Amino acid sequence: MTVKVRFAPSPTGKLHVGNIRAALVNWLFARQQGGTFVLRIDDTDQERSTLENEEAIRADLTWLGLVWDETFRQSDRFARYDAVVEQLKAEGRLYPCFETAEELDMKRKIQMGRGKPPVYDRAALNLTEEEKTAFEAEGRKPHWRFKLNTPARVDWTDLIRGDVSIDLEALSDPILIREDGSYLYTLPSVVDDVDYGITHIVRGEDHVTNSAVQVQIFEAIGGKAPEMAHFALLTGKGGEGLSKRHGAMSIEEYRDEAGIEPMAIVSLLARVGTSEPIEPFAEAQPLIDGFDFGKFGRSTAKLDPADLDMLNAKILHMTPFEAVKDRLDGVDETFWATVRPNLNKLSDVNEWLSIVNGPVTPVIEDADHMAKVRDLLPEGELTADSWQVWTSAIKEATGAKGRALFMPLRQALTGQSHGPDMGALLPLIGREKVLKRLEGQAA
Repeated sequence: MTVKVRFAPSPTGKLHVGNIRAALVNWLFARQQGGTFVLRIDDTDQERSTLENEEAIRADLTWLGLVWDETFRQSDRFARYDAVVEQLKAEGRLYPCFETAEELDMKRKIQMGRGKPPVYDRAALNLTEEEKTAFEAEGRKPHWRFKLNTPARVDWTDLIRGDVSIDLEALSDPILIREDGSYLYTLPSVVDDVDYGITHIVRGEDHVTNSAVQVQIFEAIGGKAPEMAHFALLTGKGGEGLSKRHGAMSIEEYRDEAGIEPMAIVSLLARVGTSEPIEPFAEAQPLIDGFDFGKFGRSTAKLDPADLDMLNAKILHMTPFEAVKDRLDGVDETFWATVRPNLNKLSDVNEWLSIVNGPVTPVIEDADHMAKVRDLLPEGELTADSWQVWTSAIKEATGAKGRALFMPLRQALTGQSHGPDMGALLPLIGREKVLKRLEGQAA
């Protein structure tokens, strides 16, 4: 069987890490199996869907490297959904209901008050044509429910959760069409999965019950339910719901405001909630090769934003100049190699550019000491060997060693107490600025 999976975002907002995790898991599985990854734009909500959001979704996926093989919009397929609706109505599987939201809420409260599950009582199935006409004369418009075949259980072997069995008698007949005639997610999704030959549905565990309902809809329209895999949902590191503080920024914000590299996000989301360790990857191929549903855990997947920062730094530390040169101004390969081990974000390069190019206000606690070490600076152009020669001369002349030797020099030359290897940084600063900074001048 050739694997074919889909990622189906709604263009009513921005993509977040939860969306992207679903996209990534589907994409990794498709790539590992040599299959097809479909991007389906779920834009049946015409009022809230925007072209701007759709373009942002495509931009985010492309930036992350999650390139799709096929794509389509649900808004182009309304005629197909309408035809299926007429079929289901004719077969008695789709029936009109006229209860208002308030009436349905009252029914649920009464049922729960009696200790019963709040399952729809199918009262609409007993309406006469006269009663339906009377409701319509009142101005009521029906919503349409799919009639589940009950009593029945839906069973499948989930690729992550193992054997799953859902009792449909514990569920209400699902609403497929709203009062305004617009479609909910369920029916168009099933029709698309049948028409496009989707072989596996891979999504969050919050869809398990919905999947059971959809199995009967697949059967009702003459299709066969795909195989399924439901992964645990993401939470904050303490088990709390995701918030901006705990990792729920949009992908656009991670990219443009936080300065996170795409492979940092991919590395984290590919491993969180699995038995594999979280570690940095410069490219996706190892993640593709090692993908296995058997590695996914059943417990909640906890997202720690600190892991993202750690991965971002480590990925930058292993990134060659060729991979970033088009994103940098005023930086050559030597400069990149010098500052790369000290970067947390790519934009940190600008801080070190300003330190090298100046002006820098030196931090000098002992001016007399700086005067001595200034006189010991090697003659001529500063090279990669100058730092070792210079510090050896200072040690011999003053007896300073260790931190007492190196820290005053770093603070005088960079204004910082930490940073790149001074042996590599010294020639980048250049002799003229080094001498001025040792004298306490901003240069």
